Amino acid sequence: MPEMSDSAVVQQKLGSLPLVTYQAGDTVLAAGSRSGQLLILKSGAVAIIKEDIEIAKVREPGAVLGELSVLLDQPHTANVRALETSQFHIANASSLLGKEPVVLLHVAAILARRLDSANQALIELKSQLDAGEARSAIDKTVDKIDLITSAGGASLVHAR
Repeated sequence: MPEMSDSAVVQQKLGSLPLVTYQAGDTVLAAGSRSGQLLILKSGAVAIIKEDIEIAKVREPGAVLGELSVLLDQPHTANVRALETSQFHIANASSLLGKEPVVLLHVAAILARRLDSANQALIELKSQLDAGEARSAIDKTVDKIDLITSAGGASLVHAR
């Protein structure tokens, strides 16, 4: 009998989690609050907003939200607002991550990929600044860094 892949195990674990639905305009996570939960986008779309600036839109099923707050034991750093009716699998983070090492490793891999991408983008930005590139090119790289460092680049199920 073949073993299930890590991705299949993660999908199986998520399928057993309760679902919560937010309507367009609802606050999913509030900056400064502590939910202790991981939210995994099943369907819909959300905006990630820091200091009244929308830094990303997340539509990818499997995107995970709330992981930095949980792992760093700090309040959420951004507001997450539903742009349309959105469903999330919801989990008590310490319980899920403490009992499911495959999920913990998967979240760690997502964060590692995000950090690696951010490092590459910072190198690109430094090269652009050193070369005196146009402001528009630099702005695009800064936007890319914003997207990478937000939840927009984090997918639990469909990790890149």
